[in-house]
Amino acid sequence: NFTELGIFSVMWSEHCSYKNSRKELRKFPTSSPNILVKAGEENAGVVDIGDGWAVAFKMESHNHPSAIEPFQGAATGVGGIIRDIFTMGARPEFCLNSLRFGPITDENSGSEIRKSKIAANRRLFTGVVSGIAHYGNCVGIPTIGGEIYFDESFEGNPLVNVFCLGVLRHDELARGAAEGSGNPVFYVGAETGRDGLAGAAFASRELTEQSREDRPAVQVGDPFKEKLLLEACLELLARGAIAGIQDMGAAGLTCSTCETASRAGSGIEIDLSKVPKREPGMTAYEILLSESQERMLIIARRGKENLVREVFDKWDVPCAEIGRVTSDGMMRVRNNGAIAAEIPAKALAEEAPLYSREARRPTTAGGIGDRRYNKLRKIDTHDALRQLLSDPTIASKNWVSRQYDHTVRTGTVVKPGSDAAVFFVRYANKILAATTDCNSAYCALDPREGGKIAVAEAARNLTCSGAKPLAVTDCLNFGNPYKSENFWQLREAVEGIAEACRAVGTPVTGGNVSLYNENPAGVVDPTPTIAMVGLIDDEKHITTQWFKNHGDVIILVGTVVPRGRDDAGAGINGPGYNLGGSSYLKVCHGLKVGPPPHIDLAHEIKVQNAVRDLIREGLIKSAHDCSEGGLAVALAESCFNPEKLFGAKADCSRRPAGDAQGTMQTNQRHASHSEAATALFNESQSRIIISVAPENLDKAESILRERAVPFQQLGKVEGDHLRIQVEDKKFAWPVADLFGDWWNSIRRVIESDSSAERIPSL
Repeated sequence: NFTELGIFSVMWSEHCSYKNSRKELRKFPTSSPNILVKAGEENAGVVDIGDGWAVAFKMESHNHPSAIEPFQGAATGVGGIIRDIFTMGARPEFCLNSLRFGPITDENSGSEIRKSKIAANRRLFTGVVSGIAHYGNCVGIPTIGGEIYFDESFEGNPLVNVFCLGVLRHDELARGAAEGSGNPVFYVGAETGRDGLAGAAFASRELTEQSREDRPAVQVGDPFKEKLLLEACLELLARGAIAGIQDMGAAGLTCSTCETASRAGSGIEIDLSKVPKREPGMTAYEILLSESQERMLIIARRGKENLVREVFDKWDVPCAEIGRVTSDGMMRVRNNGAIAAEIPAKALAEEAPLYSREARRPTTAGGIGDRRYNKLRKIDTHDALRQLLSDPTIASKNWVSRQYDHTVRTGTVVKPGSDAAVFFVRYANKILAATTDCNSAYCALDPREGGKIAVAEAARNLTCSGAKPLAVTDCLNFGNPYKSENFWQLREAVEGIAEACRAVGTPVTGGNVSLYNENPAGVVDPTPTIAMVGLIDDEKHITTQWFKNHGDVIILVGTVVPRGRDDAGAGINGPGYNLGGSSYLKVCHGLKVGPPPHIDLAHEIKVQNAVRDLIREGLIKSAHDCSEGGLAVALAESCFNPEKLFGAKADCSRRPAGDAQGTMQTNQRHASHSEAATALFNESQSRIIISVAPENLDKAESILRERAVPFQQLGKVEGDHLRIQVEDKKFAWPVADLFGDWWNSIRRVIESDSSAERIPSL
């Protein structure tokens, strides 16, 4: 019947079944001794962190809803990921997010069409930030970090990826399984309405000019109800009344019933006439496919029915017994006495057809060769650094982070702005670090290399915070898989991520696949976002990216500046001097060309292990990875200590052959303009800037030599200017001016735009 067809349409949609990506996802490493719940087994992965404690974490997308209704789309994305975590029996501790938007600045936006697009991008940006802030602040869970990129490919199709982590005891782990024939089934939480109707199917197709008509498919969230629901569920779990628990997320009541039954190998029967509703006249189809927020399905233990009602009454959360667990394997739905749907639960949850689509390498894959670089116009290097620091992708995100209450729950140790967020869980006496990373431009030019770099950079950011990486969750954002070039990008990125995760030793615990990220102008840059969690074993090892003391020595660890003139290779894309896919080319020259940087994973691991050893030995004052904008931007960011601005003097000249390791030397060889720009702004991988107190310098260098890790003294922390030398070229910038460019960029854009959506007063 029509209702059953509707059930299949959502359960076999890409959003729920992963029918076009599941075969690829099997390539990920998912096992290790510390994995308690593996990818795909439950609502979130669970990882042991020692002493009987574990973390549950996951990342999901809410891209399509945010494109149509940015505030509610983003807000309900936060609500959904929080429910996935407390469904596991974990108390949510913090959130991160990874966001992508179209450009919010454009110096050449002379045409009215271009101005209109910029204004639309700003509304999406401010609306999404408003939604995330509203929901997280009201529910009382801090948003403590993340990343934001701006690029033309995301115009009209923003990416909103939200991460949440919770903490639990091993014996508190809850399962989303309808176990125990005869156990009662309870619907708890907000009443069911018509909002979010068939949202899973909506998220499984491309955005078009007519997509605004799908606004009813966007859910409406209430964070205050979520807070009550969270506390009631955790209390009931602690009192042993729950046999199984499942969030009503995508596909709502349909998904929660058939998935819990399928996991347990049981059946389930519910009566829709008993479901709390906030709108009259709802059909069985509407009730089953509604994605109204803040709802859960609970399988209670027989004899605990009164306790369930008592706890939810205490928290003023609607609660209704709507059915029971059966043993026949069927999902059976009754409505006013008649059977509205009757389908085998496993057929819905586990037997959707799986496809391996045609994959064809795009003609532009691998980027465009060096011949394009030879035509670059000359740009003043002083101006180039200021342009890069002012670019919204690189600039400070303080306008965003100040909207979030990142100190609620009082566990935030390192606030937004450093390489990784750091959070202290007092009741478990554990220090956690987390980060989200992906360079979409790299992935557009070479998705395999981009996937590897995303994992490596996430691990590098954790290393710079003092943490050892534990595990990964991902959010794979790609275009329509029926287009062979898009599917090739997905396959290549997955294989790159899998290779890097094996090298780093971080299994994938789960995540999300978001396909059909296209709009009438084209497909988004492929964005396989990586969220990685690490553990810091001692508070003395917590490290940030900022210089701490004048006189400290600055060292570049990792892939050092090439040693000989010939190493520059052809143009400015030779070994170690890679500008392909760089922010410098994009911001200063308007080019997104490649190939992107190559990464040597074995070298990457050596660099990270060495830096963690230095941190454990107490030899490092700061550590910061080189990423977007290259060495010059990383040095500038290291000067921007929130407590006090520092200056620095660095010699980034190439060393003579045989001097890859060792002290700074003056080298007056003439450097061309392109060589200077390349030395400062190339984005070669596996590089970390550290600062070391002079008395610890010999020991630090000795450890690096023992580990056979290349390093190079660049200079010292001193004065109030950033002074950089490249061969005979010398550059100087007042740090206060650079900081002003970096700190104020986004704020000036948004606060000068009367059309931008404002954060609501709460």
